[in-house]
Amino acid sequence: MPDDLGTLVLADALATLRKYKALAEGALAQVDDDALHRVLDEESNSLAVIIRHVAGNMRSRWTDFLTADGEKPDRDRDTEFVERPQTRAALMAEWEAAWQLTLDAVGALRPDDLGRTVFIRAEAMTAEAALTRALTHYAYHVGQLVYLARHFRSGPWRSLSIPRAVRGA
Repeated sequence: MPDDLGTLVLADALATLRKYKALAEGALAQVDDDALHRVLDEESNSLAVIIRHVAGNMRSRWTDFLTADGEKPDRDRDTEFVERPQTRAALMAEWEAAWQLTLDAVGALRPDDLGRTVFIRAEAMTAEAALTRALTHYAYHVGQLVYLARHFRSGPWRSLSIPRAVRGA
């Protein structure tokens, strides 16, 4: 990949990650602490579970991204999906640390790194493919966070993008 294209890909990835983070945080700020652990039904994940899962994924994927498998042996993915009491402050500290690790790791990548081979669960792929995979994974979960936060909001929702037009005006 030419350096100028690689530079654009990396800059866009960082900008996209920052937008996802801000979008999720804008939604989470609109719900009370009790809503963080609420579920729609017994098969659904709470906001807290999704936060922990995203953070766990980020820690695993972006720690030693270019040199170690993206699924670290110390990650227990299944426990990320178990509801447990946790304060907003603890959840958000975990979230913030994972995002900082991710942004630092992606920010440290250079255009020539994008063609390097990395592994996730022993599956070989280019670093660019792993980055794309991560972006789509985070978009999926940020969408879930926004949807659930809006559903659980007890009061008017502050739009996170372009507000709906006023009907009947």
